[in-house]
Parts: sequence; structure tokens; C-alpha cells
Amino acid sequence: MNRRHLLRTTTALGAGGALAGVTTTAGASTATGATAAAGPAGSAARRPFRVHLVLFDGVEELDFAAPYEVLSAAGFFAGRPVEVRYVSVDGPGTVTAAYGTKVRVEHPWAPHRADLLVVPGGGYGRREDPGVWAEIGRGVLSRALAAAVRPGLTVGALCTGVMLLSAAGLTRGRPCTTHHKARPDLERQGGVLKSARVVDDGDLVTAGGVTSGLELALWLVRRELGPDAANGLEAMLEYEARGTVWTRT
Repeated sequence: MNRRHLLRTTTALGAGGALAGVTTTAGASTATGATAAAGPAGSAARRPFRVHLVLFDGVEELDFAAPYEVLSAAGFFAGRPVEVRYVSVDGPGTVTAAYGTKVRVEHPWAPHRADLLVVPGGGYGRREDPGVWAEIGRGVLSRALAAAVRPGLTVGALCTGVMLLSAAGLTRGRPCTTHHKARPDLERQGGVLKSARVVDDGDLVTAGGVTSGLELALWLVRRELGPDAANGLEAMLEYEARGTVWTRT
């Protein structure tokens, strides 16, 4: 088990100037131009780091909004373009979140085109309402998640979104974590629980409840795009990553 060690450095925030080189739509954010120029020579031409964030009716707002913002903003600090999209197993349309926020999903379900798939949670405490329990009962999303697994894809989940991975059979026998109220269920279903805010088991990365989506996203930025990108994000967001990250190494 490794505890996160943060570099205490002064980070020059170039986000204001970088905005001129960023194109943002409701479903994607790609850093180019001046931002990409900060990385290795020719990095602007590299394939983007592609993130698909899974939405469903009843999803918790903070569960998806925090990772979306962190991962989208990562392009300001990384030497590689970052593309973040909302997706739904039902295809393009409007998703209604737990507190009534309506989000337009513009992109089809296409995990074969993603490097990272992130599954948020929501609605686990209310079986009669839309949310994780409803999606588990319907079975469409859990089957799609099971079918999405392939070499080169990292599947991440936070809060009770991890229970959707459990329903898909992806956490059985694997180190993982989830919201504290769902941990007994996850263990009964075969997950190997770890006392950590983020659990990194290679192609499966899980995190605890609600606000830990910040840690999940920051850790994945650090792992995939480098410590400078993660440190820059923390300074821009005025948020310092906390808690333990469990890894195999």
C-alpha cells in the first residue's frame, strides 16, 4: 500500500492563456495549440487521451461533474490532448440526474474508442427510484460494461458506480472500494475490499463515495498524463488530493 506523495511546488497557471487553444463542446474538451506546445515536440499531433464518462438516469451530480471537470481541465497541463465525452448505454439523449439536472448526451456508446471508461454512482439508497439499483435490475448497462473490457481500456468507477461493475462481474476477486454504505454488498459479491480512497488494480481503478471522484480523476491524470499535469490541476482547482491510494506496486 502506497500513500500519495505530493510535490510541493509553485505551479504557474497557464489556464487563462491556454483557453485560446481549447475547443469545448457539451460533450468533449480537447486541449490543443499553446497547451499542447508545453509538452514534448510534436505532442500536438498525438492521439488524444480519450475518456468516456457513463451517465444514466438517477446518476449523482457530483459523481460525474467532478471527474468531468478534472479530466477535461487536464488538457491545459498535459503534453497530450484530452477528450472527455458523456456517453449512455442507451445512446444520445437526455439523462436526468439525481437532483433533477438534465444533461444532454451527444455521443453513442462506444467503449472500443475509449482509453478510460468512468462509471459514477447514484440512487443506491433508493431502490424504487432511478439510479444504480434500477440499472442493475434492467441489466443493460452491466452487460455492456462486461462486454466493454479489452486490452488497453482502463475501467474506473466511484461511489456506488462500483456496484455496477460488481453486477458486471468486474470486481470479483479484484482489489476495490466503494461508498462506505455499499462496502458490505461489494464484499459479499466477491470484491476484495481495501481501506483506501482510491484503489488502483491496473485496468480497474475504483474510489470511495461522492467527493472521491476528485481523487479518482486526479490519480488517473497523474498516472496517465504525468505528475506535472496533476500538480497543475490541483493548483488551478485550489484542491489538494487527499487520502490513500492503494496500488499493487
